[in-house]
Amino acid sequence: MPQELRAVDWTGGGLALIDQTLLPHRHETVTVHDVDTLVDAIQRLVVRGAPAIGAAGAYGVALAIIEGEREGWTEAEVRAAVARVREARPTAVNLMAGVDRVMTRFAEGLDAVLEEAVAVQREDVAANRAMGVFGADWLVRRVRVERPLRLLTHCNTGALATAGWGTALGVVRELHARGLVEVVYADETRPLLQGSRLTAWELVQEGIPHYVQADGAAAGTILRGEVDAAIVGADRIAANGDTANKVGTVGVALACADAGIPFLVAAPTTTVDLATKTGDEIHIELRGEAEVLEWAGVRTAPAESRGHNPAFDVTPGRLVTGLVTERGVLEVSAGELPGDRLNLGRSVSVQELR
Repeated sequence: MPQELRAVDWTGGGLALIDQTLLPHRHETVTVHDVDTLVDAIQRLVVRGAPAIGAAGAYGVALAIIEGEREGWTEAEVRAAVARVREARPTAVNLMAGVDRVMTRFAEGLDAVLEEAVAVQREDVAANRAMGVFGADWLVRRVRVERPLRLLTHCNTGALATAGWGTALGVVRELHARGLVEVVYADETRPLLQGSRLTAWELVQEGIPHYVQADGAAAGTILRGEVDAAIVGADRIAANGDTANKVGTVGVALACADAGIPFLVAAPTTTVDLATKTGDEIHIELRGEAEVLEWAGVRTAPAESRGHNPAFDVTPGRLVTGLVTERGVLEVSAGELPGDRLNLGRSVSVQELR
C-alpha cells in the first residue's frame, strides 16, 4: 500500500475523504465543502476510525469558518456549526479532542486553524509509526515462538481509520515488514463489515496473507490455538484502562484471557481520556435498527422484531494485556494504568522507551 494513502486530505478549500462505504469494490473520493456534508460523512461512516474522524473534525473547524464567510454567518453561527461537527459521533474521543485543540486558535483566524489541523494530522501519522515499532517489539518479546506470528484483528485500524499508516494494523504492517507475520485472521465486524471490506482490502494491498472470518468464529479460532495474539484499536480509553472499541471486541478479549495469549490495544494518547475514570462513564453510541434488521435494504428479521445495535462495547482493563501508544507499551492487566503512567504533557522518543 502506498504510504501516502490518506483517508482525510485537505485540498486547499475543502476536504477529500475516501468513501469507505464503497470499498472494496470502488475506490472513490468525496469532496466536502460544507459542515452539513462533513457531519453526514462522519455519521454515515464515509470517514470512520477514531483518529481519522479526529483529523476530519480538526479540518471541520476550517470548513465552518470558510462556509461562514461564504454565507455571511455570525461568529455564533460558525461556533454552532463547529459544535455540530464535534457532536457528530459521541463515543470516539478523538473527534472532540481534534475540534477542541483547533478551536484554541479560532480567534487567530483561518490560517492559524488550518496550521493546527495540519499539525493534528501530521502528529497522528508520526504517533502511528512509533506505535508500530513499540507494538511489534513488545509482541516479539512477549510471544516466544520460532516462526512468524498468527494474529487476529477486529474492525479496521489501518490507514483508512487514521491520519495515516494505522494503529493496530500499523503494528501488523511493521511486523510484516520484518517478515514476522504468518497469517492474519480479520474479523468481518458486524454490522457494516469494516473487517471484510476495509481491513482485508488493506491487507491485500500489503500482500499480507489473511483469512476473513465471522465475528462469532473469533473465540473458537483463539481457543483452538490458531492465534498467537490479538491486536485491536480503540475509540476511547478510560483512566483505569477500560477500552471502548467496535462492538465484538470484548468477546475477543475474553477468549484471549482464557487461552492465555496477549490482547493488545493500539491507540494514540489522544484516545486516552483521563477525565473518564472507568468504562462505565463511556457513552456507547446506538446506531439505527435497520443495520441489524435488514441486509442491503431487504428486511431479514420479522416485522415485529426490534433491533439492538450498539456500535461499541467496553473491554475491562483487567483483560488488556498491553496498551501501546506512541510513548510505549503499558501492561494494563498487570497494573500499569494510563492515568498513572502516561505523561500526556511531554513528548517521548522511541529511543527513550525501546
